[in-house]
Amino acid sequence: MRQGDLATRKSYGNDVIFRVQELDATRAVLRGVDFRLLADAPIADLSFMAPARDLDFPRYDLPRVNETIRSMRHFRQQLHRQNEDMVRTALSGSTQYFEVPGKVLHLDGDPNYLRKSMNLYGELRIPADGFYVTESMMASTLQRLLPQLKPDIVVVTGHDGLLKNRENNNVHELESYKNSVHFVKAVQVARQYQSNRDALTIVAGACQSHFEALLQAGANFASSPARVLIHALDPLCIAAKVSYTSIRDTVSMVDLAGMTVTGLDGIGGLETRGSYRMGVPRLSNLKAEPTV
Repeated sequence: MRQGDLATRKSYGNDVIFRVQELDATRAVLRGVDFRLLADAPIADLSFMAPARDLDFPRYDLPRVNETIRSMRHFRQQLHRQNEDMVRTALSGSTQYFEVPGKVLHLDGDPNYLRKSMNLYGELRIPADGFYVTESMMASTLQRLLPQLKPDIVVVTGHDGLLKNRENNNVHELESYKNSVHFVKAVQVARQYQSNRDALTIVAGACQSHFEALLQAGANFASSPARVLIHALDPLCIAAKVSYTSIRDTVSMVDLAGMTVTGLDGIGGLETRGSYRMGVPRLSNLKAEPTV
């Protein structure tokens, strides 16, 4: 088995597919390929699946993931129809509108997740800047990027997990998690930059992350209330919903429960104002120079 190969853990019934990140003589550090989980295991516990290059992960063709993507597309299309009807009814039939959805800054600790997330942001026509950043560097990266990019929505995610075999392991302590402390520091930096939760929406965390600590640090939405695995797509679902929800309306977990892959066990949060603005009129065919 080599670094980069795909494997599962025998002791967990081969339930989750991992990419081998690091190897030593006896143990391997593993990153989930569908779920945002960071783990380690004895090499003897691993079952080899395939070289990573032979398969494309994370998989977006799973039934529940397909349903989530359809929900996001439907929400986007429904908003478009509502805006068209409103403009047609209130203004002249020839008037057209333009859109300013919320702008996303997405920091991801996994380059494959980031690539697929950016593709989906593009498909949904959400303005987004994405950066592959290791979890330990996210706070310092946000200090540099936030004043430059001035996003409406920040996503800080990657891989996380509860540490096993720790003395007095306590799910309420940050030290019991692989990367939650780094996500908390990143959220604190973002909230210091903008203290208003409606002016900057923060989505933070990964698999089994310390949900309460992330909310206390200033996140609007975070994982994982039930300390479960979350899908690679889940943070993006939240950002997309906020990006295309009007500033006149709020987004709550009641609205989001059916849009994420893992539901309320995976991500929870606070009622938050949307970031989407509609403008009229949409101008077209303007000449470069005025005529007299």
